[in-house]
Amino acid sequence: MTTHQEFMREAVRLAAANRDRGARPFGAVLVLDGEAVATGVNDIVHSHDPTTHAEMEAVRAAARKLGRPDLRGSVVYASGHPCPMCLAAMTMAGVQAVYYAFDNHDAAPYGMSSEAAYQALRLSLNPPPLPLTRVAVDLSAAQLYGPRAPRG
Repeated sequence: MTTHQEFMREAVRLAAANRDRGARPFGAVLVLDGEAVATGVNDIVHSHDPTTHAEMEAVRAAARKLGRPDLRGSVVYASGHPCPMCLAAMTMAGVQAVYYAFDNHDAAPYGMSSEAAYQALRLSLNPPPLPLTRVAVDLSAAQLYGPRAPRG
């Protein structure tokens, strides 16, 4: 069985790899019964689809893999704090908790915060609609969200 920290490391690894391929630095892992069922990365840059956030892609992939839209009992590990769209989709799918590495404050200096969407929708995260827990990772926000290092 993979540990809590390993699932988070995988979400951040997916995000960093996605950034390295020229996409937005977001990754997610959907876990059910202690096993990774599906992963997702933000594909907006390549798909031109504004709904292809990492969490949405993981939820979609898990529902397809399991053959059902009901993901009750699952947990999502996300590299960044989920936006309102992703949080709503996870809530509607039955995800029971979300763990994330970087919050909107960390992402804001890099133009990666979803706080404006929460404000525009007048949504409050106090209290959140499902448990949201920040998990420490061995990477800084600048390393993930900042400019990519040139390839040598």
